[in-house]
Amino acid sequence: MGLNVDPPAPPKLPRHDADEYDDVEVLGSDYRRAELEAFLENGAWVEAFEAWAETTDLDADEFAIAEDLGMFDAFDFFWDDFADRVGYHAPGIPEDWKERNLHPELTSWNTVSGINAAMAEFGDTVSRTLKTEYVDWEAEYEAPDDLPDF
Repeated sequence: MGLNVDPPAPPKLPRHDADEYDDVEVLGSDYRRAELEAFLENGAWVEAFEAWAETTDLDADEFAIAEDLGMFDAFDFFWDDFADRVGYHAPGIPEDWKERNLHPELTSWNTVSGINAAMAEFGDTVSRTLKTEYVDWEAEYEAPDDLPDF
């Protein structure tokens, strides 16, 4: 299907502990956000956005809702040394969206679900783009010597 819109600006990455997220478990504390933010600003964000936009099921109206809600600004990306990957936290529309009247165009669970799924897919695309095309460092985590042999 594809989405034909201009990419939003890359987010300014937060500086808090990534372990504070309910959906993420990260070992270590050097998240390398400054370097990742520079990669995003220097092309990774647009490259990932264009790849994602080619295949997303999100339509222009749903994209506009996500932009209006500041969802693209709320992404977080961080280095996960233990897993040797770029981790991410994708924003989502909360379950009480209807009671909170978050957006006048949000009218169905299908729309909310579709936007939330698209944000997770976009986060994954950005994460993979950063890791394969931009990150030039290796994980420094070393397994302890006392692990059992199998």
